[in-house]
Amino acid sequence: MEVKVISGDITAVKVDAVVVNLFEGMETPGGATGAVDQALDGIISRLIAGGEIKGRLNEVTLLHTMGKIEPERVAVVGLGKQDKFTYDSIRQVMSAACRVLRKAGAKSVATIVHGAGMGGLDVEKAVQSIVEGTIIGLYTYRRHITREPEHGEIAELIIVERDESRIPLLEQSVTKGWVLAEATNFARDMVNEPANYMTPTDVAAAAQRVASDWGLEFNVLESKEMEELEMGALLGVARGSRQSPKFIVMRYKGGDPELGALGLVGKGITFDSGGISIKPSENMGEMKGDMAGGAAVIAAMRAIAELKPFINVTGLIPATENLPDGNALKPGDVLKAMNGKTIEVVNTDAEGRLILADALCYARKLELTPVIDVATLTGSCIVALGYICSGIMGNDREMVENVIRAGEESGEKIWQLPMYEEYKELNKSEVADVKNSGGRYAGAVSAAQFLAEFVEGTPWVHLDIAGPSFLRKEQGYLTKGATGVAVRTLTNLALALAGERPK
Repeated sequence: MEVKVISGDITAVKVDAVVVNLFEGMETPGGATGAVDQALDGIISRLIAGGEIKGRLNEVTLLHTMGKIEPERVAVVGLGKQDKFTYDSIRQVMSAACRVLRKAGAKSVATIVHGAGMGGLDVEKAVQSIVEGTIIGLYTYRRHITREPEHGEIAELIIVERDESRIPLLEQSVTKGWVLAEATNFARDMVNEPANYMTPTDVAAAAQRVASDWGLEFNVLESKEMEELEMGALLGVARGSRQSPKFIVMRYKGGDPELGALGLVGKGITFDSGGISIKPSENMGEMKGDMAGGAAVIAAMRAIAELKPFINVTGLIPATENLPDGNALKPGDVLKAMNGKTIEVVNTDAEGRLILADALCYARKLELTPVIDVATLTGSCIVALGYICSGIMGNDREMVENVIRAGEESGEKIWQLPMYEEYKELNKSEVADVKNSGGRYAGAVSAAQFLAEFVEGTPWVHLDIAGPSFLRKEQGYLTKGATGVAVRTLTNLALALAGERPK
């Protein structure tokens, strides 16, 4: 999709449709919506008076202009209650309006800047949110569908701003929104891809293409190199698969080398059957999405490379399958991680923390700091927070708060769970240094406490994205399936940290 900003009158833009708005409870449209209403002989006012347009959030009313103004259609989108209107509301209303217009056959759409008038929001952030909501909201995954789609796609979005002097800054907002949205959709493509098309080798190939296209350093550790590094936890999980494991390393060097590098670690289980501790067959197909953390890191590295902040960032993605096999890991086995700690495997379906253990050790070897890991780690986090929110834990309060703020800016909800010392008791083993599952209760926390064994003193934050990474039904501007959660959070975190680094 091509996105651009112009200065002008929304009624004079020659497009298939324009998007205007209305807050809930407003009896008389004002601003650009009022201008459109007046040009259409008061039709919007009459529909408001008749109760057909209420202004409720994401309500869309489609009107035909009959040649009275240049746009062929007008979509009046509800903004909801004014005191609850946010940048994420902008993402939602643009998604809602553009989905309706796409079904109506619109190819070119213009919009006013929602929230910049009565909404009181920052114009630049509002424009960025418009772009994100449109591109993320119109996402579809059709790679393996051979029949023709029911409708075409919107090819052009024009943002109309009356103040011509603002356009250069708003063009920067468009660029940032476009980069973040396209990176998010890239991660969604990876996660939605069937596991036979997204093996560890395929994940590595996708990461290599990103590195090549956006100028990142790239290398992959193969099994032999993992053995030399004594990554026994990762290799233990990989034993049940005929697919070779890959340990992907991506580097963005945008800052002073003496400042070190931010580390992003993403879980890359390309299919999780549970191994010998096999999962129920119902919904097992969704386990192609157990590499959503790895996809988020790859996509975030892409966005960071495009936006070029003054910071160094290294992305680590351990990738393998978790399958049952005659050679597979068994309950009761003991593994040794890269840092020498021994792990009793009490549940082979708690495999994500095993591969992350070696990845976190490798992050320490590279002296990355802080380190943020992202993983679809526990069903327990879904039990606690549902499909709405990611759980966050860590050993550095300030960095936890930084990640939460980056999530808020992205419209990605994150809630902190406790990391009390008492939870470490759940992971105590009688035959090894630690066991890989603390049991049913407080499972998300005991999993984080397990990971903490491998970061030691490094400032570290853990994001459990098991719930919001893959949706079974549409949620706001996110469609069913992969969401690309954490891509924008990680990118915004890197941008924020870059802003705090000395130039």
